Amino acid sequence: MKILITGAAGFIGNELAIRLLARGDEVVGIDNLNDYYEVSLKKARLARVSGSPGFEFRQLDIAHRPGMREVFADHAFDAVVNLAAQAGVRYSLENPDAYVDGNLVGVGNILEGCRHGGVKHLVFASSSSVYGANTRLPFSEHDNVDHPVSLYAATKKAAELMAHSYAHLYGLPCTGLRFFTVYGPWGRPDMAYFSFTRKILAGEPIPVFNHGRMKRDFTYIDDIVEGVVRVIDQPPAGNPDWSGDDPDPATSYAPYRIFNIGNSNTVQLLDFIRVLEEHLGVKANMEMLPMQNGDVTATYANTDALREAVGFSPSTSVEEGLGRFVAWYREYYGLS
Repeated sequence: MKILITGAAGFIGNELAIRLLARGDEVVGIDNLNDYYEVSLKKARLARVSGSPGFEFRQLDIAHRPGMREVFADHAFDAVVNLAAQAGVRYSLENPDAYVDGNLVGVGNILEGCRHGGVKHLVFASSSSVYGANTRLPFSEHDNVDHPVSLYAATKKAAELMAHSYAHLYGLPCTGLRFFTVYGPWGRPDMAYFSFTRKILAGEPIPVFNHGRMKRDFTYIDDIVEGVVRVIDQPPAGNPDWSGDDPDPATSYAPYRIFNIGNSNTVQLLDFIRVLEEHLGVKANMEMLPMQNGDVTATYANTDALREAVGFSPSTSVEEGLGRFVAWYREYYGLS
């Protein structure tokens, strides 16, 4: 297939590009290479695929309408995977404009490109953050998610709704994937596990919010990519049993589907830090802090629907995943 990956210099997008190229797909990658975190890491990721047969890269912001129209005019894509977004819950409190541009305007441009380009399947990244004020665990795609607690979460929910409208109006098959706390080698420096590692090795205190009384469904990058690849190959059809009298948020009469991709094994933040300490061989100096605005106390994915649909659910333990991350971190940054 010929597949467009937006956010191709990002954590998930880069790993997905490597995987798709390895199986023989053609990949066009776009990324704006913004400075939300170190651009050198994004360029290093791109170097892993640059020059590979079947790979083309364009530096482009998905919010730039003329540029996006040009990409879709130049290529006939079988599938599009939208992984470009302004990420981060806390940053959305500081710079909301970035979220409106990347997560709403950009999504609109992608939907229009798919519509006019005859794309057979749009797969897009959503987030566990959409569950917001929900407290029933594990989180299920079949539950209502109309109470976001951050602008980031609201934009991700909005993207799901926008995709559904295109599935309804134009028959565009759309699958949204709610990722749960993705981590691993080549990850994002703004994520807690990455910044914890840097601070612990530097002898600096690490901020532990809600006094460590947090639980997260940490999901290893290879598991995320495996789930994405399997979903790409199975465009959704309409659910003939869907009813507007009792609407199921995860499915539709239109070709639209939502899946969680998480490890289904919620881990206490303090336990996660303990495992990280063991792999680093250094104790953390923890600064206990109150809960931050926009955050939630727990995330926990129900992945029954994903397993039933594509025969896979993540299973990599944090012990194994953090071990691989720490080994990569030491090598990438030249640490003994």
